[in-house]
Amino acid sequence: MRRSVLLTAVAAAAPWALLAPVVAHAQPRALTAADYARAEKFLGFNTQPLVSNTGVQPTWLPDGRFTYRVRQSDGTQPLLLVNAKGVKTNCAAAGAACPLETPRATPRNRGNAPEVLSPDGSKAAFIRDWNLWVRDVTTNAETPVTTDGAPDYGYATDNAGWVHSNRAILLWSPDSKKIATFQQDQRKTGEMYLVRYKVGHPELLQWKYPLPGDSAVTMIERVVVDLSGTAPKVVRFRMPPDQHRSSVCDHIACGGKLSDTEWFPDGSKVAFLSNSREHKIATLRVADAVTGDVRDVLREEVATQFESGDGDQNWRVLPASNEVIWFSERDDWGQLYLYDLTTGTLKNKITTGDGTVLDLQRIDPKSRTLWFTAAGKEAGRDPYFRHLYRVRMDGKGLTLLTPEDGDHNVSLSPTGTHFVDSWSRPDLPPTAVLRDANSGKLIATLEQGNISKLLAAGWKPPTRITTRDREGKWDLHGLMWTPTTLDSTKKYPIINYIYPGPQGGSVGSRQFSPATRDNQALAELGFIVVAIDGTGNPTRSKSFHDAYYGRMGDNTLPDQIAAMRELARRHAFIDLDRVGIWGHSGGGFATAGAMFRYPDFFKVGISESGNHDNRNYEDDWGERYHGLLVRNAASDNYEAEANQTLAKNLKGKLLLAHGTLDDNVPPDNTYLVVDALIKAGKDFDLLMIPNAAHGFGAATNYMMRRRWDYFVQHLLGATPPKEYVIGPK
Repeated sequence: MRRSVLLTAVAAAAPWALLAPVVAHAQPRALTAADYARAEKFLGFNTQPLVSNTGVQPTWLPDGRFTYRVRQSDGTQPLLLVNAKGVKTNCAAAGAACPLETPRATPRNRGNAPEVLSPDGSKAAFIRDWNLWVRDVTTNAETPVTTDGAPDYGYATDNAGWVHSNRAILLWSPDSKKIATFQQDQRKTGEMYLVRYKVGHPELLQWKYPLPGDSAVTMIERVVVDLSGTAPKVVRFRMPPDQHRSSVCDHIACGGKLSDTEWFPDGSKVAFLSNSREHKIATLRVADAVTGDVRDVLREEVATQFESGDGDQNWRVLPASNEVIWFSERDDWGQLYLYDLTTGTLKNKITTGDGTVLDLQRIDPKSRTLWFTAAGKEAGRDPYFRHLYRVRMDGKGLTLLTPEDGDHNVSLSPTGTHFVDSWSRPDLPPTAVLRDANSGKLIATLEQGNISKLLAAGWKPPTRITTRDREGKWDLHGLMWTPTTLDSTKKYPIINYIYPGPQGGSVGSRQFSPATRDNQALAELGFIVVAIDGTGNPTRSKSFHDAYYGRMGDNTLPDQIAAMRELARRHAFIDLDRVGIWGHSGGGFATAGAMFRYPDFFKVGISESGNHDNRNYEDDWGERYHGLLVRNAASDNYEAEANQTLAKNLKGKLLLAHGTLDDNVPPDNTYLVVDALIKAGKDFDLLMIPNAAHGFGAATNYMMRRRWDYFVQHLLGATPPKEYVIGPK
């Protein structure tokens, strides 16, 4: 069981000073365990069971039928089979008459090394002793397919510093005869150290973790492992080592797979992107899988950072027609373009207009038609709502296939003739439907979300809000949670939940959820809670995303202040003299920054697991959004953005929290701030959670309760119940 220790740093202050609330507007009062229990009813483990007929996730069969399970209103979760006409069959009732997908071989964990199955299910690849091995699924015979792997110079290594495991990062060819992967050279990469505490000698954890500005960072040497002959053969690409970078995320593997890599259908060649260290240059290349020869196809260079999609790459090679579909934000929106695969010359633009292409879902080469999701193309709607579209490769025939005003989570059938669309909004429960993939015509309604029990329990949806950014240039979108017993004649403190990105936002998913973090629970204690997606967030325009590129300390904070001031003008119940803020990870960075940069506006902050100085966070993230670290005689271009440089400005109440085994954002980020606060003679609170990783694990509910206590005491001006325990009773 993990234990948590609260450390209070006091400098030149009487002990009672730490207990005094920042403001004295509210009448002193005490909250009871019953008050916390009422708030707890709005946490996910209590609200989720009150919702039924939601969360349709189809498992497709090759012929276009699919199965799914959702919790019904009576509590059962039957397996349902649906055909292309939308006719549902209960598989339990149908018995053997309900055909299901042929079971695939189940990959094993070979000495805790996860396997990667080949497309035909006959082979499984895994890592052992820095080399790549393959297991025959039928005979279980294991064969090493590389032999020159060495410590920190291994094949298919999964290590980006902030994430590291023993899974193999690779991509099988369609015919299951070849593997595209790399030999990862991290022999000169700097080390990260953490200590696991226990009775007796502590355990030192050590692994490779490159930082911005390091002269030597992790590199990859691309290879193909050919298994088609009598003995495995390693074909090394004839090119210098590549940077450990992708155009999608801050790892070479995004979504659990090797990114920016695509096999030709016949397995003869591999297309891939080489991305520069600072992400400003992306080069599409094609390698011969037999000879290792590499040729460049096209190159894109941008002033800030290049990315090719939201969660997955949007570029695709089409060898049959000698073309490549390319993604670019060169006109300020993420668009698709068609290029010649041999010459790299532009043939035509495929998508146009406002709105960003998010995910290229399907290509039909015969009809030369694409299906893709995009956001921001429908005027008057939340620009983060996803919709599915169809368009021809010549850019004509753009068709909206999901017309409803909401966020659409879609899944196309393998036949490409129909798709499942589960759409909702934060204030509207999901409707799952089956639609025709060419016209968008409704075929059948599969499920209608039932929230009657949730409403009966007193739940109410958050309020969707729209404000303007700091300069009045863009609309900002967010959510506001108020107490279910809101008295609009009273004044309530406001708490800003923040996650600034730049790879995400404060609101997160636009799909319906009966509980978003503890936002409503916190509101029940007597607060207004807001989450606002400020500038710098993705999936909108390029200029919006890059609004504070190279100025990471901005953290959308001027946008958050502008938005809350606008909300206070609309709603007299918001008290701008009592403003709190909290966030985790990037939100922890933003929270401490808010308390230091705007100390007269933000009165109470809770900063969890923050990357307070990006010189102490993994190289890929900082160098992508801040640029390469440039040193000068006195400093560098990262220092002004680091929180500890501004710690002397603290005026309000600040609680810093971090897990001591955080291998994502190492805890030295928080220690830097602690050291600066002590040297500045500032009072603050510190909660270090022994042996907890980035998300706090078993201590999550404890941290939540401490968060409630801190806001209740210092922002509400009340006394919290002593040592309330959050969790199923």
